[in-house]
Amino acid sequence: MSTLFGTQSFASPGIVTAERIKGMIHELDGLLRAQRALLQQRGMSLPPGALQDVATAEQDIEKLAAHLRAQQIELTRLRALADTSALINSSLGLDEVLNRVMDTVIRLTDAERGYIVLRDEHTGSMTVRVARNLDRETIERSSFTVSRSVVNSVAQTGVPVVTTNAQSDPRFAEQESVVSYSLRSILCVPLKIKEDVIGVVYADNRVRSGLFGESELALLTAFADQAAVAIENARLFEHVRTTLEEVTENKELLESVFASLASAVITTDCDTRVIIWNQAAERIFGLERQQVLSSPLADILPDLGAEFYAALQRALSDGLSYAAELEPVLAGRGKVVFAVRLSPLKTHDQGISGATILVDDLTDIRRREATLAEVRRYLPPAMVENIRAIDTLALGGEEREISIIFADVRGFTGFSEQLEPEALMTVINRYLEVASDAIHLYEGIIDKYMGDAVVGLYNTQLNPQEEDHALRAIRAAMSMIYDVKVLHELMPPNARLWYGIGIDTGMAVLGNVGTDERKEFTALGQPVAHAKQLQEAAERGEIIISEATYQRVRDRIDAEPVQRPFRDDPGLHTVYRVIGFKRRNR
Repeated sequence: MSTLFGTQSFASPGIVTAERIKGMIHELDGLLRAQRALLQQRGMSLPPGALQDVATAEQDIEKLAAHLRAQQIELTRLRALADTSALINSSLGLDEVLNRVMDTVIRLTDAERGYIVLRDEHTGSMTVRVARNLDRETIERSSFTVSRSVVNSVAQTGVPVVTTNAQSDPRFAEQESVVSYSLRSILCVPLKIKEDVIGVVYADNRVRSGLFGESELALLTAFADQAAVAIENARLFEHVRTTLEEVTENKELLESVFASLASAVITTDCDTRVIIWNQAAERIFGLERQQVLSSPLADILPDLGAEFYAALQRALSDGLSYAAELEPVLAGRGKVVFAVRLSPLKTHDQGISGATILVDDLTDIRRREATLAEVRRYLPPAMVENIRAIDTLALGGEEREISIIFADVRGFTGFSEQLEPEALMTVINRYLEVASDAIHLYEGIIDKYMGDAVVGLYNTQLNPQEEDHALRAIRAAMSMIYDVKVLHELMPPNARLWYGIGIDTGMAVLGNVGTDERKEFTALGQPVAHAKQLQEAAERGEIIISEATYQRVRDRIDAEPVQRPFRDDPGLHTVYRVIGFKRRNR
């Protein structure tokens, strides 16, 4: 008789009692047979039918014991199914469910080893997921000795397989795995969800034949049906948990993206109640998220205007998008400029569940553009093009070598006393235009206008000119002298003025100075003072340069040292008057 309960199982009290009665009857049968032999020696015999009654009683007791064993098998089955049902309703992870299922299989069948082989959801291949032995220990992957032919057969057909001796079973005797691993008793049943085989439960014993019978097969099949549900539930639990983790990650990512956006992101439902209000919206409108959620947008931002809210209704009713530049007046901020983009929020089936509004605050940009348009007439092109770069870099100061040109109109004070203010401004602007054009011609930056004086800078971070900034400054000065001569031909004799020009080269600090309301890019340092002193010492139409500047251009210009009454300044011990440019060999 096959062993259902294994070495650790025990018989029920009814079976024990039946076996005891059966033993007593068997003992009585032996005594009666001995008594019959003695009586026969004396010519006597037992009452008719006595031995037959004992045999009949023994058969009845055997039937009763068999019935009790069948009931105990059924009870064991019910208990196993109850345990599996409890497992199904648990919230355990898949691996723990599989381990418990496999330990139960081995306990019920007295198998040497048990495997659960599951079908991969993506590839469809069969993969050993759990491998356990009689001691409830996990079998190492290198020791897997499952019969692939049996597993594949059950997985493909969904029909369970039981063999009492695989070595002599014509279905498997020639299979390589059966021969190589010396497999004998094998039991394999499908794991099914409805009619879909999701895997198999496999058990075997390499030593004992006849271990598994039909009762074990029936029990394990019923058990496998419940186990398949447990496994599928565990899989679904893992899927739900993974999906939840992905949703949580996506939500956190979306919140992070919204938080990092410079644009205000506002989402409403179909009743225009706010459901998303990001940090940029808090900053732009001055309202915290908790203040606005679930409130109608028109109550929060009534100043966006009738046109905007009409577009919002069209987006919700007709799915129409909208884009415009609005100029509302907000409490606490005054007039602002917003670029607004409005789109319907659609569901997967193209229904409309709300609206998404993106708002970019263009107020500072528009103010800057207006300022640039106003000052473009006064600032050099390089300065205008790089104003955004200065603001972005927030320059606090950078030390670098520059060349600085300081040009002042000679005799302007006495000349100005002879003219009316309007005529005076016309004349001085003609001379300042000549100086500005000359500085710009060689890509210099106008640092400032000081009455009738102009200051230009070369090799700043706005117009880097590492190799030839000193030469550019001298070329600009020479252009001023030549252009003033041309200007004189257009001016009356009493309006013919001349520039005196000073140039120095050296290290200076360049950056923004001023307040948050007004900043100016300028140069600070000794070259500024030296260039001014050189300009003050220059005669009409004369260009005076420092020793530092001369050393940078000595091979390109003709110049001669001159004496000027400077203070005791080491940087101005030797100065030069520019005569012209040297001829270069071609």
